[in-house]
Amino acid sequence: MAGRPYVLEEATWKTVRGTKYEVAILPWGATEAHNFHLPFGTDNVEVKDIAVEAARLAWHQEVRVLVLPTIPIGVNTQQLDIPHTLNLNPSTQALVLADVVESLEAQGMGKLLVLNGHGGNDFKQMIRELQVATDIFLCTLDWWRIPLGGEIFEDRGDHGGEMETSLMMHLTPGLVLPLEEAGPGKEHHFRVPALREGWAWAPRDWSKITEDTGVGDPSPASADKGAAFFNAVTGRIAQFLIDLAAADPNDLYE
Repeated sequence: MAGRPYVLEEATWKTVRGTKYEVAILPWGATEAHNFHLPFGTDNVEVKDIAVEAARLAWHQEVRVLVLPTIPIGVNTQQLDIPHTLNLNPSTQALVLADVVESLEAQGMGKLLVLNGHGGNDFKQMIRELQVATDIFLCTLDWWRIPLGGEIFEDRGDHGGEMETSLMMHLTPGLVLPLEEAGPGKEHHFRVPALREGWAWAPRDWSKITEDTGVGDPSPASADKGAAFFNAVTGRIAQFLIDLAAADPNDLYE
């Protein structure tokens, strides 16, 4: 059976050479612990499946989207004391992204969405620097920040909580341990008020803010909640891809 034409890892040269792709998606995740019950590759599973489903929806609206292979390592500088957490420094990410952009530009790709699947990644400043050096239109979004019409979860949580657990229960239930094996995901907050309230910022020392590597209670999670959230998120991203494909980078402002 032929692979999906909007997933580069599955597509053949026969398919690719005959298709004029309009937008590329680069899913970028991380490899790190997610409480006791979720796998180290949680961010990679989520961001790839979200990218592929959004691309599928856009493809069926005649928008030619291409999902690139997922980058499975993100910024985890504050988690390196947790065994087998993997880290790419932001400066390394910038070099990788620049090489991907250079490859795509040489091949005539017009637009690239960096789909971020990990809270420690931040591509905005990289894109600011790259955009002046390339004709490809560059943009990024964090899928978990998409505003949705109704609240699906009691408390989303920040890392391995209700939202991520529900999503993984929907996407890869065989990789999720029973919820009774999960830790509570209790977070220890900054003592400094400004840092605790969020209007000042410092990186969190992960082993000091959580005892099970999770932040957020996973116990109310369910596969049904995960399915509802997945459908809502991928629908919003698909519409963004449709709008992005139709947009003229030289005429973006009203």
